[in-house]
Amino acid sequence: MVKMIATRLVLLVSLLLAVSMITFGSMNLLGDPLFNILGPAVDDPRSADKVAQARADFNLDKNLPHRYGLWLGDVLQGDFGNSYANGVSVNSIVGEKLPRSLLLAGMALVMAVVIAIPMGVFAAARANKAFDKATTFVTFGFVALPNFALGVILYYLFAVRWQIFPLKYIEDEGLFMKLKSMFLPALTLALPIAAVYQRLLRTDLITTLQEDFILMARSKGVSRRKVLFGHALRPSMFSFITVFGLNAGALIGGALVVETIFNIPGAGREIVESIIRDDFPVVLALVLIITGGFVLLNLLVDVLYTVLDPRVRA
Repeated sequence: MVKMIATRLVLLVSLLLAVSMITFGSMNLLGDPLFNILGPAVDDPRSADKVAQARADFNLDKNLPHRYGLWLGDVLQGDFGNSYANGVSVNSIVGEKLPRSLLLAGMALVMAVVIAIPMGVFAAARANKAFDKATTFVTFGFVALPNFALGVILYYLFAVRWQIFPLKYIEDEGLFMKLKSMFLPALTLALPIAAVYQRLLRTDLITTLQEDFILMARSKGVSRRKVLFGHALRPSMFSFITVFGLNAGALIGGALVVETIFNIPGAGREIVESIIRDDFPVVLALVLIITGGFVLLNLLVDVLYTVLDPRVRA
């Protein structure tokens, strides 16, 4: 296992370097960030000295590889630089925005698992019966429905019409209100993911329930509940766990829309706004951190495989 983890960590570092190079290069092809730094003065001939000084201060007078090397050196020391838009430290922006998105993604993943596992198990136990057919219809509906449409529906019903949940994100009124204001956006992300998890788990469980060891357990009089949750569930979790790791990346794309609908000032919205205003340092920092988190999560999935099935270690 140690060798496997070491190999994955080398791949992680290589991937992060590749992502940082591609993102750095593509962002610098989008335009000149000096307008965000100096405003209209950048086009004023009388501000030529000021423009030249700004280019030197932000290393914009150097070639692209040189600028990347300087940026990477600062990042390795934990410094992502300052925002081009307002001069604020990128570290402070990330520290403010990222925890909100992590809370949203974490709640969504927990909700998806809590919804999907019981529904998947019960649907497999009642394959092709009324409950299974009903869940099939519902899950396909959630998979087909776009995040923005589902978010608008949930927002209108539970926040606007019935006023069960707050109309906007609340951060300064205690943990309960913070979690309550995050519930609907997290549910918006969770339902489509839970639908995918449920379908995968149902299919794998139906196959597992035909295995000889399950038939033997039943012949020995083991209760149906114990057969399902004690014997069949664990060997049926491989596809579930694989998609669980991969869906963490999909949450990022969904969070961009959901954070906008529910007015959550998180990392997703910040990335979009920073791209629009050519705020390269903020985009680079968030992309690098999110990519690192995604790869680490998939490393944990690989480790979990070895726990579920020691044969994977070979």
